[in-house]
Amino acid sequence: MSTPRALRPLRNPAYRWLAAALVSSLVGSGIWMVALVWQIVAIGGGAAELSLVAGASAIGMLLTTLLGGALADRISQRRILLVVEVVRAASVGFVALTSLTGGLAVWQLTAVAFVGGVMAGLYYPAYSALLPSVVPEDQLLAANGFEGMARPVLMQAGGPALASGLIAISSPGAALAVTALTGVVAAVCILKVPETPARVEQAGGEQGSPESATVGQRHPAIALLLDVREGFVYMVRTPWLLGTLTFASLLILLIMGPFEVLVPFVIKDTAGGGPEEHALILAAFGIGGAVGSMVVASLKLPRRYLTVMNLLWAFGCLPLAVFGLTDRIWVMAIAAFAVGAAFNGGVVIWGTLLQRRVPAHMLGRVSSLDFFVSLAFMPVSMAFAGPAGESLGLPVVFLIAGIAPLVIGIVAIIAARMTRDEVAHPLASDDEEALEAADEEALDATRDEAFAVA
Repeated sequence: MSTPRALRPLRNPAYRWLAAALVSSLVGSGIWMVALVWQIVAIGGGAAELSLVAGASAIGMLLTTLLGGALADRISQRRILLVVEVVRAASVGFVALTSLTGGLAVWQLTAVAFVGGVMAGLYYPAYSALLPSVVPEDQLLAANGFEGMARPVLMQAGGPALASGLIAISSPGAALAVTALTGVVAAVCILKVPETPARVEQAGGEQGSPESATVGQRHPAIALLLDVREGFVYMVRTPWLLGTLTFASLLILLIMGPFEVLVPFVIKDTAGGGPEEHALILAAFGIGGAVGSMVVASLKLPRRYLTVMNLLWAFGCLPLAVFGLTDRIWVMAIAAFAVGAAFNGGVVIWGTLLQRRVPAHMLGRVSSLDFFVSLAFMPVSMAFAGPAGESLGLPVVFLIAGIAPLVIGIVAIIAARMTRDEVAHPLASDDEEALEAADEEALDATRDEAFAVA
């Protein structure tokens, strides 16, 4: 019997361990999000203290994301992931123990949040760079689809639900202790993933310019900075990459603030709802993201992959206009589902595209640039959303958030000549089905042999 396309990577033992580590890490992140809030409340803090702790985490990510990409191209990505999980488990374990013994202070939570942000900045580039070494090219779309499905389900739903249950029956300290445990489980799973050569070794040691290599031998810190610069140079010289990242950065600037900051006020002031309705909208967005990810992962990579990806994001923003035009919660929930499905579906193609078209020794840096763009424009968007809503009105802001990305996306496709580029660099091979059929035949033969021996 043929294995569904979306599940084929799970036949690979190395990927199963990597996926298990990802699942554990995402559950831990979801628990941390909720436990942190109620731990601050438990020690007498409020919104100001929560902002301080969240800000420390964001600063940590911004400081290390670009360097994390350079590190992922120089040393073992598996080793980076292992260090991240061990440090996360140890630091969160410390605040859990301190909480349970009654001596926790806000400054300790702030310090651990900063450390967690630093580790998050290292995690994403290393994971993205490691994945192509673990699964074959024809299974990357499905593997990215699994991540796209797992992230909203576990980080936005499963982890928070587990955290709320632990806090209800015990305390925020207990939830933090389970968060630390998820780091231990993830570290154990990563130890089971086979070691792979660093990207610079796979590239035959020809990473970067001769000048940067010479300086890097003398000054490792300068070498990392030169690596980061080469990542920017590669981005500027690669039209499809520059065009997509420019579009994505403007998209985040236009939509994240309205969705995160203004949607709660639309729910309260226009629809007469409260926290329960807000949770419903967020759940619809997360479920949509999971469904969109799995649908894309279950299909072949589109031949017009650049066009499809960017149009998914561009047209996927249109439902945001609904939030400025209706007072019905169920209509808003459908709109949030549609936005989540389109956005995450495009992200699955994007991750696969990077892993298949970016040179192996540049993948960590390009992935970190992608992550950095998201981090850099989110706070700016949120800062401007409130004043824009007050001065322009909520309907106008959501109309701009829904329509402007469509215009920018089409301009990006044309300006970067993406339709020509994707034809000149096809990724959906005519031989893909034959390769998949061969994989299935090999698997069936292995099963028959096992049954014969038995």
